[in-house]
Amino acid sequence: MAEMANERPATSVALGIAASMSVVLIWTAWLISMRYSKAGSLTTLDLALLRFGVPALVLMPFLRRTGVWPKQVEKFPLVLMFAGAGAPFFQVAAFGLHATPASAAGVLLPGIMPLATALIGMLFIGERPDPVRKLGMLAIFGGGVLLLMANANEVELTWRSYLVLPFGATLWALYTHAFRRSGLSAFEAGALICIWSTIVNLALVPFLGSNLFTAPVSEILLQLLPQGILSGLLATIFYGTAVRMLGATQAAACTAITPVAAAIGGALLLSEAVDAFTMAATFVTAVGVVLSTGLLSPLPWRRS
Repeated sequence: MAEMANERPATSVALGIAASMSVVLIWTAWLISMRYSKAGSLTTLDLALLRFGVPALVLMPFLRRTGVWPKQVEKFPLVLMFAGAGAPFFQVAAFGLHATPASAAGVLLPGIMPLATALIGMLFIGERPDPVRKLGMLAIFGGGVLLLMANANEVELTWRSYLVLPFGATLWALYTHAFRRSGLSAFEAGALICIWSTIVNLALVPFLGSNLFTAPVSEILLQLLPQGILSGLLATIFYGTAVRMLGATQAAACTAITPVAAAIGGALLLSEAVDAFTMAATFVTAVGVVLSTGLLSPLPWRRS
């Protein structure tokens, strides 16, 4: 076994954690907006056009070095990045989110994503988390179970919740590791994903149709902020920054706070219930995030 210390300057760790917490807030707003969009006139393809089209325009200048198909980057990671965070991920996530309350969706999508990222790291990359980090991941899992127990009293979840959303979480976990190994910056990766996703989405318009030109302007503007500006642009950059600063698995672990934030946001904005299970999950998940990031761990991660 060869040790590879992941010791990072305190400033980098702080910036990485700050970036991750920014992603948590943005993803919470995105989850709630996706649930809200179910009652609107915009289709999933319309939301995808907003989600990727806006950041594609903003980030396009960052492709001057790489081009739209970087020759210096291995193609398989690029494909995984597109599938894991681009148009395919969005369609999968939207299909599951439209059938799932925000509180449960927070567990089954961003809540499972850190666990999927850790498992991929251990099984395929050779990461060896120490006992403290393992305990943190277990606490994150326990917090997710508590949130699902809270939600089970209010609504019965379908297969779309239990199968589709975890599949979406796995796609994002694949993107996380692929991006880490691509060598691209957060801006370059975001530009590539958004531009190719926009191309694919535009190609689907003749077959699936679009309501962007007929929907109320107020509805479009209401989705433009969480989809295009927050989730599409800022979250992509912040998450990429967190992965670069903290590492793939540790950056993903920080986002485990999202289920708690989604449950609270769902209660405040969508009148979804929050009970003692949710409050307990808040504490357990928060402890799990602190432990799994390695802030209290005496040893660096090991890789075989």
